Amino acid sequence: MNPARLATAWALFQGLLIEALPFLLIGVLISAAARWFAPGGQWLQRLPSHPVLGPLSGAALGFALPACECGNVPVARQLLVGGAPLGAALGFLFAAPVLNPIVLASTWAAFPNQPWLLLARPLGAVLVAVGLALLLRLVPEAELLQGDLLAERRLALPLSEVSLLERRGGVLGRGGLAGGGLSGGALTAAARPPRRPSLAELFRHGGQEFLNLALLLVLGCLLAALVQTFVPRTWLLTVGGAPTLSILALMLLALVVSVCSSVDAFLALSFAAQVTPGALLAFLLLGPVIDLKLVGLLGLLLRPRGLLLTIAGAGLLVLLIGQWINLWRL
Repeated sequence: MNPARLATAWALFQGLLIEALPFLLIGVLISAAARWFAPGGQWLQRLPSHPVLGPLSGAALGFALPACECGNVPVARQLLVGGAPLGAALGFLFAAPVLNPIVLASTWAAFPNQPWLLLARPLGAVLVAVGLALLLRLVPEAELLQGDLLAERRLALPLSEVSLLERRGGVLGRGGLAGGGLSGGALTAAARPPRRPSLAELFRHGGQEFLNLALLLVLGCLLAALVQTFVPRTWLLTVGGAPTLSILALMLLALVVSVCSSVDAFLALSFAAQVTPGALLAFLLLGPVIDLKLVGLLGLLLRPRGLLLTIAGAGLLVLLIGQWINLWRL
């Protein structure tokens, strides 16, 4: 194997990892802070559950949180664990990587002379997030969310939405059923207000969460670096002038390069003159939703069926948006 290519792959791997790890840490810290300041997540349960307003409210949270797509995964998990409506959590997961202040500022810095892009990127991200939330709502939560996440989520949901028998996180205990009914201990545990975790518990849980996510991030960055090294970008940019092929090529490039949404605008600037406007926007929309380094992280939230629906739905929505932009701008 060519040593020069291995050196390139190693350099790319380091760059992707160093770029993403701080945002992953920020996401874990935000998740821990939410667990500390709002134990039980009562305010999360007040977010709208409307099919459209829910994702929009979740997306709006992204304006206040400086985390990219890697850091949004632990925050979205905390939203789900805290009992937030599914649509609101998904809206945050898919839209916040573009709507956060750092990404909006970097897009403006890279393309100050293209005001249409400064407007189209956040609007496109919201459309993709709402579309994906509506699509994934068609799947029952038990078939969409990973088992451990679903069990934690059921502990936070009110009894009007999930019965005690469905709360598989230890509320009932081994002796939870007695004589065909619920034990007094189970009912007391269910009625007891949520307890604020100690700092030791908070650091232990946060540290374990960071290590688990970081391991998956390392694997994702390694995969992305290898693919980038052995699949030349020039192959994808040769069709930059074709209205539809350019969009598909830039979508594939977004999956491969797996660059953080906080800096992807500067990478896009290097080839913006070679591709159609719709392809440029497609690159900036798809990467924050799904790429090679994100697959493992999203796999902690979604079962394979949900992950495949996310990939297919995001690809179709971004393709349609890119086509519309090409009809408008070309």
